[in-house]
Amino acid sequence: MKDTRAPFAGLLSYDREELFSGLRTPCYVLDEAKLAENGKVLAALAQKTGCRVLLAQKAFSNYDLYPVLAPYLAGTEASGLFEARLGSEKMPEGEVHVFCAAYRDDEFDELLSYADHIVFNSPAQLKRFGAKAKAHGKSLGLRINPECSTQEGHAIYDPCAPGSRLGTTRAQWDLQMDAETIALLDGLHFHTLCEQDSDALEITLRAVEERFGDVLPQMKWLNMGGGHHITRPGYDLARLEACILHAKEAWGVEVYLEPGEACALNAGYFLTRVLDVIRNGETDIAILDSSAACHMPDVIEMPYTPPLYGAVIPEDADDAHPNVIRLGGPTCLSGDVIGDYCFPAPLSVGDLLVFGDMAIYTTCKNNTFNGMPLPSIVRLTPDGKTEIIKQFSYEDFRMRLGR
Repeated sequence: MKDTRAPFAGLLSYDREELFSGLRTPCYVLDEAKLAENGKVLAALAQKTGCRVLLAQKAFSNYDLYPVLAPYLAGTEASGLFEARLGSEKMPEGEVHVFCAAYRDDEFDELLSYADHIVFNSPAQLKRFGAKAKAHGKSLGLRINPECSTQEGHAIYDPCAPGSRLGTTRAQWDLQMDAETIALLDGLHFHTLCEQDSDALEITLRAVEERFGDVLPQMKWLNMGGGHHITRPGYDLARLEACILHAKEAWGVEVYLEPGEACALNAGYFLTRVLDVIRNGETDIAILDSSAACHMPDVIEMPYTPPLYGAVIPEDADDAHPNVIRLGGPTCLSGDVIGDYCFPAPLSVGDLLVFGDMAIYTTCKNNTFNGMPLPSIVRLTPDGKTEIIKQFSYEDFRMRLGR
């Protein structure tokens, strides 16, 4: 059986019902102690290698918890204007880096007031906005596509897939980059990984060196993007350190990493209760007060089956978990299914379920399809206290649709 403890390490010393008794479900619970633990791992990496680590806000943007992570990070990474502003306002002592596949003319001046580093996706965008950004003292980069796919099973998250819109290939570089445009650049950026170990980075770095090795010595920095599962148990930190040091020594560049998941990995839980239990043929089904489609979008988009406290997935089933139950949401979407799980006993109406690793790609991606209420956001302090950060109401659903 797989190790199912890691996503719930922060809960193992607590009684779940007692700890969460006063919370209305569904809700997200963000674990401050685990966030700090992740931050310390990232800070140790930065200290040992001299790299600079940024929080990719696309994965975790709960700014009330930024003060927990800020002491360990160099700043934030943004995917556009609003995230850049959030990073600037809520982690003001750190750098603000931004990458967008294409910038808007009517937003760019405001963006310049927030961002320190601006990464462009194409030579055309660099030529269009680069001189203005440079005149405002910004450090400029170009995202490159090393055309080296290392992912398996997650094509939607593969920026090196054929026909990808992300990053400049070497062929595009040779056709569109001239000496004047290259002179605008301070760095190169690549982001090709998704939930991967450092062996995938090592392979990618070889491809980057093969295609852009002649350009890199002209740069001041190299941003190796995100997708590094640095804080996952068993991650090969030594290999990551070697990759960083190789880049620094070979090309004389400062190295940035911008993990999102690694900052908040296993640092959140999602609480939900059983509303009904039904049976269809040979399948037992529990209807929850939460929705995969609305509250855990990556469950459907990725897709994946999230860890669940006290349960295992069918392929890991044993004699202690004989009850196979499908968990689904209350929406009208037929595919609103979280997955099949094996439990020690049948579920009953009112039972509390706790999903793990729910700090990432949840609160920043959820939605109100079908008028589903947004779950509350709760912080779990290191001394075992819970505090509601944000509650949502009908108004949060209504205001998105009109006046």
